[in-house]
Parts: sequence; C-alpha cells; structure tokens
Amino acid sequence: MTWCVAREFSASNPVSSVNALLPKQKKKRDRVTHFPAVPWKNLSQISRQLFNEPVLSTGRQALLFLILTAGRSGEVRGATWDEIDISGKVWAIPGGRMKARRLHRIPLSDHAMHLLSQREAFSYGTNLVFSSGGQRKLSDMTLTKVLRDQKIASDQPGRAATAHGFRATFRDWASENDYPRDLAERALAHMINNETEAAYHRTDLWERRREMMQNWAHYVCQNLTH
Repeated sequence: MTWCVAREFSASNPVSSVNALLPKQKKKRDRVTHFPAVPWKNLSQISRQLFNEPVLSTGRQALLFLILTAGRSGEVRGATWDEIDISGKVWAIPGGRMKARRLHRIPLSDHAMHLLSQREAFSYGTNLVFSSGGQRKLSDMTLTKVLRDQKIASDQPGRAATAHGFRATFRDWASENDYPRDLAERALAHMINNETEAAYHRTDLWERRREMMQNWAHYVCQNLTH
C-alpha cells in the first residue's frame, strides 16, 4: 500500500492503522511453553522418594537414567546397547535420534553405569536398554505415570512435574553451582545459534562435562541407600 500511495494510486494507506488497532504479537521466545520441572534444590529428596528401593521398575530405571544424563524422553526410551560404550563410559546417540540431527556424546557417571549393569539382565535378547518385557520400546506415558502416581510437584503450582522438565532442573543446578553456560548447554545438546561462534567453537568440552555429570549424579543420588 505504501507503494500505491507513493505513485498516487491511493490517497492513503488503510493498513497503517493496523498496528495501532491490533494487539502486539508476542515474539517467539515469549510464546515458549515451559515444561513443569522439579526445583533443583528439591531433587535429591525427590530422588529418595522415587528411587530408594532395592528393585526399581523399568519405568523408574528409565526415569533415573534420564535424570542422570539430562537426556530427552525419546532418546532414553529409544536407547540401544550398541550406543553404549561400557569400557569408555559413553552413550553416543546418533544424529538420526537427536533433535538437532547431530551425534551427541554423553559421559556416563558411575551411578549411570551401575544402573546399566542392572539393566543387562533384563534385555531379554532385545537391543533396547529399556523395554517393555523385552518386546517393545516404553511409551512416553510410562515416565509420566511414575511422576503422576507419586504426585511429584513441579515449580508450577497445581501441575505435576514432567520428565522433560528434569533438563531444566539440571540447567538450574549447573547455573547455581557456577558451571559455565556453554558447558551446560553442550550437556543438553543445545545448538549455538550464532553461526560465526558455532564455526569456531568445535570442542564438546568432553573432560569438563564428564566431571560435571559425575557431580550432578552425586547430587541426584546422595540420599539413596540402595
């Protein structure tokens, strides 16, 4: 319409009043819906409520592994034994299973390795680390049900915690314990949005991440006696 006014095809621009009449649209970052998460200071006590038993269900084991690795539900439920390097204590998730479509390596803490040693006896010949009777992948509702059954509260009043929310719990713990932002973002497999920065920053900070994930696991499991 501005083009029409400039060439005298129209005496005015009727669209110019739209911005004043319509409410301002939210930016993308303002439209993000945050998953209800467990406050990081409550996590060790909640871990005791969820995981302090001699024998855990597959769903609880998968949830604990998700917390220890700061992984996503789909990544954990789809984890296979050929992605796990037992001797190197590494979980290498292929790009095809990652949100960013890039290989993501996760250093496995001693706690995560102990959990995997318990899972080996329940593989039932399947390649899945966590399975339903050795026949199929766990459903997304399996982890949600664990949290709902135990009425695990979140940082959002009236809403139960979610499995995905534990990534935010980890992120807050890392910030509150003075871990650099980039270290925590790498652990969460978040992409660097700035193309120039991404081109020059090629390290995955592996050794520092291993130390951080071990300290995280110690914090998560510090109240467990089993």
